Amino acid sequence: MKLTNKRIVVTGVSSGIGAETARILRAHGAIVIGMDRNEPHLSLDHFIQADLSHPDAIDAAVQQLPDTIDGLCNIAGVPGTADPQRVAQVNYLGLRHLCAAVLPRIQAGGSIVNVASILGAEWPQRVDLHKALARTDSFADGQAWLAEHPVPRESCYQYFKEALIVWNALQAQPWFMQTSVRMNCVAPGPVFTPILGDFVAMLGKERIDADAHRMKRPAYADEVAGAIAFLCADESRWVNGINLPVDGGLASTYV
Repeated sequence: MKLTNKRIVVTGVSSGIGAETARILRAHGAIVIGMDRNEPHLSLDHFIQADLSHPDAIDAAVQQLPDTIDGLCNIAGVPGTADPQRVAQVNYLGLRHLCAAVLPRIQAGGSIVNVASILGAEWPQRVDLHKALARTDSFADGQAWLAEHPVPRESCYQYFKEALIVWNALQAQPWFMQTSVRMNCVAPGPVFTPILGDFVAMLGKERIDADAHRMKRPAYADEVAGAIAFLCADESRWVNGINLPVDGGLASTYV
């Protein structure tokens, strides 16, 4: 993969898929700038500690970035067992705010990669709601819309992964036309990461048992990270606006 000397920001870099993405990017010659609430335990070229649930904190973190970068990997996220408001802030509103804030710094030919989920596959069932949320202009406007359209706790993780896939599809082509920066999603299935237990608790034993025969095993974090790195590389320069399942074929079993 052609990544040598590309400056790429990776959120959620301190563990799981974020940490593995940073390792793969650096192994291919990229310069990696990590962002996370927690200190990383791996080699990085630079690290910015930031709480990505608040727009002011996001803006302050962006001010610490170089004037020009080549990519942004949005991997930070919280599980569905967290407070629903925090799920909305980190997994959708903050991610969207960070993309818009960083976009002017990304050079033409650069890339944004957002980590969604296989659970977002049911977005067509709520597409009008997701489009309405996507049309809100800011973090605060999104919060106000959600206050009028509350999301149940038990489905909040899935809801905001659906919303992310829809927003990515709607926004990717306008940004690409204006800036030549691509934006895509990667949708993992279950992954061996620190939040896998939260994922299982969120879905419940009945859903886990029903899906168990559909897959060989959960993914390892580096198996998802490789797809993210590819979408940052020059080889994917004409891939834009997609949602790429990286789930060992799990999604295909529902056809």
